[in-house]
This record gives sequence, C-alpha cells and structure tokens, in this order.
Amino acid sequence: MSNIHHSITELIGHTPLLELHHFEKNHNAHGHILAKLEYFNATGSVKDRAALSMIEAAEREGKLKPGGEIVDLTSGNTGIALAAIAAAKGYKVTIFFESGGSKERIQVIKTYGAQLFDYKDIPELKKALEDGTICDNIVIEAITKYTKEHNAFFINQCENEYNPLAHYNTTGPEIWEDTDGKVDFVVSMAGTGGTLNGLSKYFREKNPNVKIIGVQATPDSRYFTPEAEKNGVIDGVAPFANVAEPPTFLTDSSIYDEYIEVSTLQAKAVAHELAEHEGLFLGTSSAAGVYAASIVAARPENKDKNIIVITADNGFKYLSTKVYALNK
Repeated sequence: MSNIHHSITELIGHTPLLELHHFEKNHNAHGHILAKLEYFNATGSVKDRAALSMIEAAEREGKLKPGGEIVDLTSGNTGIALAAIAAAKGYKVTIFFESGGSKERIQVIKTYGAQLFDYKDIPELKKALEDGTICDNIVIEAITKYTKEHNAFFINQCENEYNPLAHYNTTGPEIWEDTDGKVDFVVSMAGTGGTLNGLSKYFREKNPNVKIIGVQATPDSRYFTPEAEKNGVIDGVAPFANVAEPPTFLTDSSIYDEYIEVSTLQAKAVAHELAEHEGLFLGTSSAAGVYAASIVAARPENKDKNIIVITADNGFKYLSTKVYALNK
C-alpha cells in the first residue's frame, strides 16, 4: 500500500528524460537530445512545480490561511497549476488571464473551479486595451486593488523567489541524477524565467561548464503581428531582450550563455514531426525548445554531448491553435 498517493501534490516532479533518437537522426545531430517531459506532472506542465513551491512557501510563512484566496496573472499553465493545487488544498483561486492564451487553457482553469478575469472584463484594463495603453503596471495595479478588496494573496509568479527555487530544488537535481551528472547543455524557453533561472543557478554550482541556452520566439511569432495572425504564436513565452516591467527572472542576462530564436512555423514543423516519428505530442513552446536543441546538437563540436531540453507541456491545450490545425 506504500505506493498509493493521497494528493495530486505528490504527483509533481520526478518526470522522465527521453532521448529523441529518431529526431536526432533526422536532424544530423552530433549530440544527444534528451527531453525532460514535464507534461508527466499532475496537471500536465512544468508550472506545477512552481505553483506547488509558491503555495507551500506561502503556507509556511503564514501568508495563506485555510480557505484563503490566491490571485495571479497568467497566460494559462500557471493558472491551471494553481487552480488544481488550490482545489486539492481547499483554497479559492482568481486568475487574471493574459490576452492570447488558448481557449483550452481557459476551459481547464474554469473546470477546476477558479474565477477567471479576462483583461476585457475589468473596466480599467478594457479601456487601456481600447486606448492601446495596456501595460504590466496597469495590470498589477488592477490585481493589487482586487487583492486588497478581497483580502486575497497575490502569489506573483513573476517575482516570487519560490518560482525559480522549485527548479533549483527539484528539476535540476532530477536531471543531474538521471544523467549521472553528465550534463553539457540545458535548453529552455521562458515565461517568467523562473525555470531557466533556477536551473541556471543549480547547474552553474554543480558544473560551471554547463551551458544554458534560452529560446525565444521570433518577432513575427509573438502577439499582435500580421504574421502571428496568419501563422499563430508561440504563446506564454517572453523575449530575452527588452523584458517588460515589472521585473521578471529574465532581467539577469548572466543566467544564460546564449539564446536562439524560433518561429511558429519552425515549432509547428517540429511538433508534427515529433508526433509522427517519436510519438510525442508536445505544446508549441516545447516543440520550439526541441528545435533549438537540434541546432545545438548539430554543431560538430558538440559530438556526444548531452543536451537537455525542457518540454514544458503537451499539445492537448493547443488543439484549437494554428500549430495543430489539420492543414499542416
């Protein structure tokens, strides 16, 4: 009976590493591409780790009382993770939902019982959207106002130190253990930058020679561009240059050695290739990360090197997007 679990919080972490042998062969890889399959977490994404870490820290520090309310700003996966863990622990959740997230994410968040505010549902944010003056500071002001009025706790994943600590304490050590310490590159896209930040700190302490590779969407694969309207976006990720306020964990450029740009069309091609040749059904940013890893693996100097790529989630929350449109 010792293998029976008693909460979904016990189903977070210890996700597998999978070498992408067929993909390596198809892309003339010199190195080994090892995918950290984060969709094996309880709600299907890497964000489960940060959500659990932040909630448990708030409990320890007395910031979150039994039956309390958690509030955050998210484009989807963090909201899903917070809503699920909160449901298991008896908390309420209110999500301020960033523009552009897939409809599947919205449906999942609501199914977990969370309250969700789209920007257009909030008068001051709706006006800012209409005026073209929407910015993070205006959103933070709206969230702060809400938390004060409802005596809620703003968990603030963008600045919460327990976000990167989740990966310093769990994701990094898991990778180190599963590879017997043979890690040469770590590749990851970033939303808040918590994953990349935590992994960078962990691996730089274990072995300063480990290279940290960030991945960002090309300018035409971000929101509000004509190309994005046609081809779709790589959503939930942030650029490594000109990071907007308020601060995210990407403002420290020392956490990565280089970053690689990937377009939506490149991510889409890889997503379908992985499904058809590896049996992996990945989310858009995960596919973009694998594409970037293939660039690193194709460099002759990286022969036999281990290239770890964080695959943040699976593709089920993207079925309505252009990435998985039938006319591929």
